[in-house]
Amino acid sequence: MVVVENRSLTAHHSLLRLTSSTSLPPMIPGQFVEVLADGSTSTFLRRPISINLFDADNNELWLLVAIVGDGTKAIASKEKGDKLNCIFPLGNGFSIDINPASRVLLVGGGVGVAPLLFLGRRLSEAGVAPSFLLGARTADDILEREMFEQTGKVYITTEDGSAGQRGFVTNHTILADESFDMIYTCGPNPMMKAVASYAYNNKIRCEASLENLMACGLGACLCCVEKTVDGNLCVCKDGPVFDTRKLLWNK
Repeated sequence: MVVVENRSLTAHHSLLRLTSSTSLPPMIPGQFVEVLADGSTSTFLRRPISINLFDADNNELWLLVAIVGDGTKAIASKEKGDKLNCIFPLGNGFSIDINPASRVLLVGGGVGVAPLLFLGRRLSEAGVAPSFLLGARTADDILEREMFEQTGKVYITTEDGSAGQRGFVTNHTILADESFDMIYTCGPNPMMKAVASYAYNNKIRCEASLENLMACGLGACLCCVEKTVDGNLCVCKDGPVFDTRKLLWNK
């Protein structure tokens, strides 16, 4: 893949737009990419990164990279014209075959908002009007807010109250004031478990994109195993998206 643009969103987040000399394959929201961290002498395994957006018209794949270590730092340092070694698309994505009249909420925290932009775009194209509930530490940490606002209605929470309502996403008044038929979520595990609990208690179908450590991305190394009602499953191959009723979070 060739870097078309590397845009710094915050001090710790970069948006990479990638393209290829050949047509990119079809992709589903929720799938991910395993990226080789060229340039990092201390990083031996690929880094799994959610597909932020697939732009078929421009033959582009977007990756939202959170810089948390040497590997992601090397990936985020790529400049226009540089190449990235990528394996994609991997995993299973979100369900998007839902009734257009459904009231749908997409809940994301931190860099977990990444796959929700692609999902929101696909839902909108299918006639669904998505709402987004995005959580961050501060106003400066809210990622791609304008793009989300172009896709659907956006609600914000920040831990310090610098934007939207103060607190965590599960404290937002929208959850008490409105009802939903479907919830999708991605972000830190405690947040997703709280969202899944809310959905479970209110009998709302919910899908979560898990962020377990994934080394190979193909189900071979078994380091991303998650316990489910169907036994131990590999998040990279059987997920990363799961119906939360299949997880043991509410058991």
